[in-house]
Amino acid sequence: MSALAGYDPGALWCELLGGAERRQHTDVARHLDAFSLDELRNRAVAAERELYNLGITFTVYSEKDAIDRILPFDLIPRVLTADEWTHLERGVIQRVTALNAFIHDIYHDRKILKDGVVPADLVLGNANYRPEMVGVNVAHNTYVHVCGIDLVRDESGQFLVLEDNARTPSGVSYVIENRHMMQRAFPELFKGTGVRPVDSYGPKLLAAMLDIAPSHVADPRIVLLSPGVFNSAYFEHIFLAREMGVPLVEGRDLVILNDHVFMKTTAGLAPVHAIYRRIDDNFLDPKAFLPTSMLGVPGLFEAYKKGNVALANAVGTGAADDKAVYAYLPRIIKYYLDEDAILPNVETHICREADGLAYTLANLDQLVVKPVGESGGYGIVIGPKASRAELDQMRAKLIADPANFISQPVVGLSVSPTLTDDGIRPRHVDLRPFAITGRDTWVLPGGLTRVALKKGSLVVNSSQGGGSKDTWVLEA
Repeated sequence: MSALAGYDPGALWCELLGGAERRQHTDVARHLDAFSLDELRNRAVAAERELYNLGITFTVYSEKDAIDRILPFDLIPRVLTADEWTHLERGVIQRVTALNAFIHDIYHDRKILKDGVVPADLVLGNANYRPEMVGVNVAHNTYVHVCGIDLVRDESGQFLVLEDNARTPSGVSYVIENRHMMQRAFPELFKGTGVRPVDSYGPKLLAAMLDIAPSHVADPRIVLLSPGVFNSAYFEHIFLAREMGVPLVEGRDLVILNDHVFMKTTAGLAPVHAIYRRIDDNFLDPKAFLPTSMLGVPGLFEAYKKGNVALANAVGTGAADDKAVYAYLPRIIKYYLDEDAILPNVETHICREADGLAYTLANLDQLVVKPVGESGGYGIVIGPKASRAELDQMRAKLIADPANFISQPVVGLSVSPTLTDDGIRPRHVDLRPFAITGRDTWVLPGGLTRVALKKGSLVVNSSQGGGSKDTWVLEA
């Protein structure tokens, strides 16, 4: 039996076949359909074994243990046309440009707050707003050097933004390793398909780090700063350091002398000029932020403020990727760029506003309610799937602390054919393109497609049972 026999996405948009007429990517579908289910399963088993042997894992934390797991990988790619990608790329660049303008403004003149476009207390009272950054200048006014924009597609095929990840977005290592895995597992699928490559991410990230290093340094030294082996994304830290060709360090490997950063080496201290850091603000410097942090570098922030070292992403970017600030991004884009958003937000009700709270409470069983400060899919209540007790509990939380929540309609997320125990079945997917910004912005062709492997599930996060797919952007 052919692989796609019996596959039925129903009324949902299918990333392989398109909308109701099912005419999209017919060449790719025909190539896939030439395989039997047994052959696909055999290749899937081999791929998972290789992922495990290569150590391509993430860490899941429980109350007692930290468990390394492979990120489940589905062999059937998610495909984007050249025109779709052009649209997405323009929208991501626009969004990153507006985010950088917004962050520069809130740490300098605060014009957008004075003009009432974004409520001042929403920003200045944000737990991720860093008053220490007020007046601090950064190279090229770039604060978000690496950004992951989470997108979904609705029943009509329109792309919508779910959230912005402007602190330390993860997952790009899976994008590149997924491609390598597909090239090994399905070399015949790539013949004549014209899929854009993804291998330039490491060099592009290194180029951006060199862009932001102190301009007076002729040959800047770059390092990647990791919290260490117990971090859930440690594999990615190793991967990116290797892709950039730079040392992977922990806080204990760095020392500050006269407000300059040095790395300990067997040959003595070596100066460091730019740091791609994968440590949250709080843990970055115990002198400036959390005094009990054992992960950071005492005195690093002072060296940063004086322009002796660059940090990517900049300190304080978390004030811009809060889910409440996200709701204002279309207004922020209009304010700074005088443009409409190329990629619209999912319709969002801001519960800190009276109308938004009233609408949410009145329609709780029909909405998705999200806490503004959480990530990874935690704390979300999906109204149509929630129990009466869960809805009552959320109602109480909304009334007690409305500013902590937004709500959105349930989007009929697009699906992609996915190999399951029951054959190839539709499973919901999202997309996280990655943008790198130094002097200008470049977007990796494709991005991380996450897939909800459980039937009917809308939660794609790896920490809650999701997996990933290779994302193909076609050349034409």
